[in-house]
Amino acid sequence: MNRTTGRRRGRTRAAFAALGLFAGALTAAASGTPPAAALTAPVSITADNLSTWQTNGIVWSMAASDDGVVYAGGTFSTVRPPGAAAGTSEQPAVNFAAFDTATGAPTGCSLSFTLSSGTATVRALALSPDGETLYAGGRFGAVNGVGVSNIAAIDTATCTPRQNFKVAVSATVRALAVTDDTVYLGGDFKSVAGQARRFFAAVTTGAALKPWTADADEVGRAVEVTPDGQHVVLGGDFFTVNGTGSHALAVVNATTGALTRSYPGFIPNTSTVQDLTSDAKQFYTANEGTGGGVFDGRIALDLTTFDQVWRDTCLGATQALLVHNGVLYSGSHAHDCASMGEFPDQPRKHLLAQSVDDPKLLPWFPDTNDGIGEPVGPRVMAQTDKGGHHYLWVGGEFTTVNSKAQQGLTRFADGPDTGAPWVPNVSVSTVAPDKVDVNWQTSFDTDDGVLTYRIYKDGAATPVHTTTGYSVFWDRPQLRWTDTDVAPGETHTYRISASDGTNTSAKSPAVSATVASKAASYPAKVLADGATLYWRYDEGTSTFAADTGPGLDNGFLRNAPSYRQTPAAVAGPSTAIGFNGSTQYAYSNRGRPQPTTFSVETWIKTTTTRGGKIIGFGSNTMELSGKYDKHVYMLNNGRLTFGTSHNGGQTVSTTGAYNDGAWHHVVATQGSGGMALYVDGQLRASDARYTLSQNYTGYWRVGGDNLATWPNRPTSNYFAGQIDETAVYPKVLTAAQVSAHYALRNSA
Repeated sequence: MNRTTGRRRGRTRAAFAALGLFAGALTAAASGTPPAAALTAPVSITADNLSTWQTNGIVWSMAASDDGVVYAGGTFSTVRPPGAAAGTSEQPAVNFAAFDTATGAPTGCSLSFTLSSGTATVRALALSPDGETLYAGGRFGAVNGVGVSNIAAIDTATCTPRQNFKVAVSATVRALAVTDDTVYLGGDFKSVAGQARRFFAAVTTGAALKPWTADADEVGRAVEVTPDGQHVVLGGDFFTVNGTGSHALAVVNATTGALTRSYPGFIPNTSTVQDLTSDAKQFYTANEGTGGGVFDGRIALDLTTFDQVWRDTCLGATQALLVHNGVLYSGSHAHDCASMGEFPDQPRKHLLAQSVDDPKLLPWFPDTNDGIGEPVGPRVMAQTDKGGHHYLWVGGEFTTVNSKAQQGLTRFADGPDTGAPWVPNVSVSTVAPDKVDVNWQTSFDTDDGVLTYRIYKDGAATPVHTTTGYSVFWDRPQLRWTDTDVAPGETHTYRISASDGTNTSAKSPAVSATVASKAASYPAKVLADGATLYWRYDEGTSTFAADTGPGLDNGFLRNAPSYRQTPAAVAGPSTAIGFNGSTQYAYSNRGRPQPTTFSVETWIKTTTTRGGKIIGFGSNTMELSGKYDKHVYMLNNGRLTFGTSHNGGQTVSTTGAYNDGAWHHVVATQGSGGMALYVDGQLRASDARYTLSQNYTGYWRVGGDNLATWPNRPTSNYFAGQIDETAVYPKVLTAAQVSAHYALRNSA
C-alpha cells in the first residue's frame, strides 16, 4: 500500500468477474445489440463529479476508512467549500484534512503537520487493518506541536498523535503499507531509528525497527503488501535491491526483505514506478518516464507467478491506481495511446479506466486539468462506501474538474448518473433518387460507450427509427439510416436524440431534405469510381462532415470553419466550407494503415499568398502531426506541390498558380506508375520514379497540418480559402476519370 490507498489497509476489493466489453463501432441497427445502459459494464462509477470541498494546494496522499472518512494529506494550508474561489471562505488545514465521503465536507478531525524550517508535506497515508490508527509519512517535524520525525501515528477515535509511536526517519517518507503488526515504508531516507536502511524499511506498530531489509540504491515510491501477507511489492526509481539488479519494481519477502522476484530490464531505465495497488489475483504498477522512448503506462502482474499479464503503452505518466469491481481506474496525463489502438497524440486526458483483464480503455472519461505544481493533474486515489453508495476520490494538483473550477480534491460515486450524452450532429443527403440518407456523428457520453439513437421525422413525437452505436471521444463513427418512405419532390425534416438509458440529450436541430427524382451527376460519378471517403460539406454549425459514400468515414471540423459557403464548386444545392488559414481544418474519424495506392481529390478556391496544406495524411488529429506526407499543399505564390515521403521527400509541382479566386479541381495519385498531379482535369506534373510512401497509421486531414521540412514550405501550415467535394480513393484514378469528374462540374 502506498500513496494510493483504499479502505483501511488501502487494498481494493477483490476483483469481480470480468464482464463482456463492446468493441468497434456499430454503423447500423444490429440484432442482438444490448440497449444502452447508464454505465457501460464493467464500469460502475459515474463520470459525474460530486460537490466536494477543495484545498489551496496539492493533495499527495489519501486513505479511506470503512466508516466513510477520507483522509487527505499534501502541501496545502486551507480548505474551502465547493464553488468558492481561491482565497475565499477558507478554513485552516495545515497539510492535512479529513472529509465525510458521502457529503464531501470536512469532519471534526483537524491536524497540523509542520516543520521548523522549510516546507512540510504529507506524502503517504495508510490505515491499520482495524481502522484505529492512521499512519502518516512525509517531510514534517511535528503534528499538532508533538515532535515526530517524518512519520507519525494518529489515533482515529480522538484525532490525536499517538505518543507511543516515535521513530526517527532521516528523510521524506513517500509510501506506507500496514499489516496487523508491521508498518512498511519507502522514501528518500537512508537511516531509520539510527540504523542504516536505504529507501525501504519496516517497523513494528510499536515503532521498533525490524530486521527486515530491502535496501535499494534510489528512492522508494510505493509499497504494497500482497493479499496473502507473504510478500511486499516495491516500486520506485531504484536499479538494485539488496545488491541484485531490479529496476523500478521488485517483490521481496514480507518477513525478511529477501528478494523473491527481480525485474532487470523489465521497465526501461528512463521510467519509474510511482504507485502500486492489488486485487485478489493481480498487482498493478503506475509508471512515469522521462525523455524519449519512455514507458508511462500501467502493468498488470499475476500474484502467483509475479509474471506480466498485460501492459499498456499510453504516453503521459501514470501517478495513481485503484481497483473497483474488476476495473482499474488510473490518474495520469495520458496524451498519446496510439500504440494501443486508442487516441493519437492530443491534449492530455487525466482519468482513465481499464478492465483488470484487458488494457483496452473503457468508456469512462471524467477529466481534470494539469493544475499547479509539476503539473500533471491527479496524484492519488482512494475509495470507500457509505449510505449504500461507493465513492471514488481523487486528489492532486488540478484546479478544474470536468471543465469547472475545483481544486485539489474531487469525488465520484456509483450513482446516480446525471450526465446526458451530447446532442447528435446530423446531416441529410439526397444524391440518389427516391430516398433520403440521414447521417449523424455518434455522440459522446463520459461514462457510457453504447448509446441509443432515436430518429424523429417531420415533427412526430414517436421515433421513426431506433438504433444503437458505440463511441468514445476520439472515435465517433458516422451512422446512417435511409428513409425510403418518401416520394420525389417531397421535403422532410429529421431530428435525432441520444440516450445512455437513463439520460437523454435534447433533439438535434431539424435538418431538411427535398427528395430527388434522379441522381446528382457529379456525386454519382465520384461514388461510382469507388470513393471510400467523400465529404461534401453541406452541414452547418457543427463538428461533422458527413461521408456521403459507403465508407461512413466522417470528418471532424475543428475550430468552427465557415459553413455552407456558396457558390459551391459543382452545380446543385450542395455547399462548400471555408477555412481561415490559421486554426481551422478537418480530420477523418477513422485511423488507417498506410495507403500504398491512392488518389485524393478536392476543389479549392483562394486568393491566399501564405500557402498552406490542402489535403494530406498525418499521424495526429488534435495536434500537428509528427508523421505527415501524401499531401497537396499550396506555395506562397499559388503553385501546388504533391509530396510523399520514402527515404526523403518526393515532390511534383505545378508551374502555374491557382490562387486567383476561382474554383480549381485538384487530384493527386500514387501507385505503381508513380506520382501524378492534376489540376482542372489536366495532368500538370508527374514522376514515375516515386511509387512508395511513408508507412504509418494516420488520418486524412483537410485544410491544415504540419509542413515542416518540406520543399518551398509556405508561410502557413493552414490553407485560407474554400474547399469542396473532398474524396479519397483506394486506387489510382485514370486521366480519363479525372477529366470526366472535372467535366461534370456544371451538371446539376
